[in-house]
Amino acid sequence: MARRNVFAPPSLSLRWIAVWRRNALVWQKLAIPSILGNLADPLIMLFGLGYGLGAMVGELQGTSYFAFLAAGFVATSTMYAATFESLFSAFSRMHVQRTWEAIVNAPVTLDDVLAGEYAWAATKALAAGACMLVIVAAFGYAGSRTCFSRCR
Repeated sequence: MARRNVFAPPSLSLRWIAVWRRNALVWQKLAIPSILGNLADPLIMLFGLGYGLGAMVGELQGTSYFAFLAAGFVATSTMYAATFESLFSAFSRMHVQRTWEAIVNAPVTLDDVLAGEYAWAATKALAAGACMLVIVAAFGYAGSRTCFSRCR
């Protein structure tokens, strides 16, 4: 058996799209609880700290404390979704459900499986960040002049 170079770049094909699509089809069954779960923690923190603590803090250099926190919570929800999907969900598909083992029995390499998982984690992160951004925008705190021009 030939030994593979562990430092070689991954050999990818377009088969990673099938892995991404499989994860998307499974996610569609649980889309509403997944979206609510990804938004619940950042929203509780945002409103608890933004309005609760914000009433005590007041303004920071002419910007409300809620607006100051809003950009950070958009980034936090994005990073949390990507981290959760990359660590817990991928481990569950690999070890508990043994989904990767079943996928690799098809003409898909492990490199394609990992690329599909990375793409899926990026997709979930983009969706979580976009949902949080929509909520922040609904409260009027998503404008470029809201925080960034005054927080320098």
